[in-house]
Amino acid sequence: MPDIQRKPTLSRHLWIIYILAIILLGVIWFFQWVLGLIMTVLLVASLYYSIKTERELLNEAERYISTLSHRVKKVGEEALLEMPLGIVLFNEDYTIEWANPYMNQFGEEDTIVGNSLNLLSEDLIPMIKENKESIWLELGGYEFQTTIKKEERLLYLFDRTAQSELQTLYHNEKTVLAIIFLDNYEEITQNMDDTHKSQLNSQVTAVLNGWSTRNGLYLKRTSQERFIAVGTIEILQQLEKVKFDILDDVREISGEQNNPVTLSIGVGMGDVDLPALGKLAQSSLDLALGRGGDQVAIKDEAGKVRFYGGKTNPMEKRTRVRARVISHALKELVKASDNVIIMGHKSPDMDSLGAAIGILNIAKSNDVEGHIVFDPEDIDTGVYRLVEAIKAEESVWQHFIDPEEAEEIIGSRSLIVVVDTHKPSMVTNASLLQKTEYKVVIDHHRRGEEFIENPTLVYMEPYASSTAELVTELLEYQPKKLKLKMLEATALLAGIIVDTKSFTLRTGSRTFDAASYLRAKGADTILVQKFMKEDLDLYVKRSKIIERSEIYRDTIAISKAEEGQAYGPVLIAQAADTLLTMSGISASFVISERKDGRIGISARSLGDVNVQIIMEQMNGGGHLTNAATQIEDTTIEDAESLLRDILDEYYEGRESE
Repeated sequence: MPDIQRKPTLSRHLWIIYILAIILLGVIWFFQWVLGLIMTVLLVASLYYSIKTERELLNEAERYISTLSHRVKKVGEEALLEMPLGIVLFNEDYTIEWANPYMNQFGEEDTIVGNSLNLLSEDLIPMIKENKESIWLELGGYEFQTTIKKEERLLYLFDRTAQSELQTLYHNEKTVLAIIFLDNYEEITQNMDDTHKSQLNSQVTAVLNGWSTRNGLYLKRTSQERFIAVGTIEILQQLEKVKFDILDDVREISGEQNNPVTLSIGVGMGDVDLPALGKLAQSSLDLALGRGGDQVAIKDEAGKVRFYGGKTNPMEKRTRVRARVISHALKELVKASDNVIIMGHKSPDMDSLGAAIGILNIAKSNDVEGHIVFDPEDIDTGVYRLVEAIKAEESVWQHFIDPEEAEEIIGSRSLIVVVDTHKPSMVTNASLLQKTEYKVVIDHHRRGEEFIENPTLVYMEPYASSTAELVTELLEYQPKKLKLKMLEATALLAGIIVDTKSFTLRTGSRTFDAASYLRAKGADTILVQKFMKEDLDLYVKRSKIIERSEIYRDTIAISKAEEGQAYGPVLIAQAADTLLTMSGISASFVISERKDGRIGISARSLGDVNVQIIMEQMNGGGHLTNAATQIEDTTIEDAESLLRDILDEYYEGRESE
């Protein structure tokens, strides 16, 4: 600090006073020299005393400022070196040039100087290059809020561990609401006497009470088949770690005829009030039940959903009464509409086309004009023969229109019926869904997160073998004024046969009832076989894909098509089906490039592996034994690597249960 300049003179105000006194003294000298002499002596004495006093004050101020400067400098040095704040200087090569002693505890040596910033975190240098001003780092178990001064090449690291722990504690203590529903309680207990029903209730209640007590949940039974559970996010995280093993515990309880009891749980979580939390929980439960039950769905306020369970094939729960009610509701909607627009999914298969033709018959039976939206550029070889047969049947083919024609004829009073899918991104023409308020969804797939908005009527039965089976049941309760044509009945039967792999997978008694009905209406099984025939070159291509398969985790077959070879979804699905017939294979996955540039994966299993959950983690979906996905902006190698990682996580989760 520079020295204070000494001034032998007084302050400006005192000098003015003394000058005025000297002038006055001169006047006194002129008139009274004796008095002037006395006054002069007094003035000199006063001036001397004032100068002396001011100099002493100046010296005292100088000493104080000098001492304060030293103390401030010392405190600054001590603060820089001793305070619990990290300070790091780095050079152009992101090497640490200087760090205060506080930072040395995070290195293996006495000092971190000379090391790269990667010593602190491998994310730090990329963040600096991205011109980030503030980031969070974890060092040695501590959480640091790091301020980056890129121009000065300086880092400030503030310890926010306590704040982070408080935030974590606050987050973990947030309320979570769960609705627990016994899926098949009514079916299991309908033939039970009061004694056996009471025993079953006691068993279920005991298992759930024990589970809630162990995990710190509050549990309350609200009806014979419904419970309410209240907990925290921390408890929910514990339950997720064990994959909600309560599903397995309850499944071990058997009713009459050894039918296992299954339950579904809908969980609502997030930073919302209790009424909104309850709506999230109910929405999650609806989603779990729509996917077949025996699983847990967790939804947050942003709408993101996680699933657990779903290990078993869903039991057939739909009844004739429900089919009749849905059929009657559909008839009323059809009769109240100007026309019916029917859509399946992109690259339609036998089930999609067959179900669409069945709905077309329902529209015609109620004297309403019906149209099937069909893109002739989006035909897979698997349905080529069926399409050719439809073209030859003019009375049916005249109702097929392309997406552009559908845009022209649809109106506000049109009814859209979507079959064999419930995802707007999968339908033939998604823009049509915004043109009318009246929408019906008929599907047999397990419900996913993506769903058509505000449908008027939903008939989703994951217990059904195919959508064609569901539509066939609806046909039985429609007006009989119009006879089902042989080709229409055959198309519906073809959809059932293809989706059940000739009645070997996902086949219930209702499946055979539907097939019997169609056969009685003239369905030609020989014609179905002709539709299902394949070309020799496709057989060879499928064989080449199968030849490239590898065995993973002893029972998983994974096959990759050659790079640069694009195959349709039907071909890779057939390859996956064929691999599943091989000895020792419990699940198969076939990966291939598609014509649209995406990577397609077709997955099949015998039921031991839930391929639906695996495909959902890759933005796909399907059934427990039959699922698929399409991935954008990736390669076959990357898709395979991701698949293997998901399979590892899936098996590790099962082994830990």
